[in-house]
Amino acid sequence: MSMQPWEGRDRLVAIDIETTGRRLPSLQDIRKAPKGLRQPGIIIEIGCLEIIREGQAWRKARSWETRVNPDAPLHPDAIKVHGIRPADLKAAPRFSEVADALLAFLGEDLLVAHAYENEMDFLNYEFARCGRAAWGADTFSADRFICTKEMSHAVFPGASGSLDALCDRLWLDRSDRFAHHGALLDADLTADAFVKMALGDTGPRGAVFE
Repeated sequence: MSMQPWEGRDRLVAIDIETTGRRLPSLQDIRKAPKGLRQPGIIIEIGCLEIIREGQAWRKARSWETRVNPDAPLHPDAIKVHGIRPADLKAAPRFSEVADALLAFLGEDLLVAHAYENEMDFLNYEFARCGRAAWGADTFSADRFICTKEMSHAVFPGASGSLDALCDRLWLDRSDRFAHHGALLDADLTADAFVKMALGDTGPRGAVFE
């Protein structure tokens, strides 16, 4: 049986990102854009939650979250999901202003995300947009992530891959998510889902963390 990527690790970071709801431009479109054209921002909120191993158990520890001013319009459908409006972001820092704090919190540890490609693509885009990396560069690569959506396909074959459906199957309380999504809230639920599946505890009993 192959070793799981989190085995032997004492710290993981669950991460979730909320966005403007606009489509990321393709690398081809970015390279074809007129010189000097500034690409629009995509990230508007980041939530991170530390997961620390203690023996055979895990505990949630520090969290880090921030809103981000994208200097770009928000899609109305996205506002319906996360409830964040343009006025809520006017005083928020730009991504370039939070990049160092984000990297410091993440360290070199593996990141736990649901449908990780989204978080990976959003982060890579923003690091390139603010000049911290070249367009198309992998500031964050696929091997940096543990994907709870992929884990769920192994635990519940054929089931929906949404975070809501996974929480219901794992008996996790997602009632705070009924009104609106939030980056830290979703990172918290992703952490719970990861631990339950990693420990093989997919029933309704007991608490996930000790």
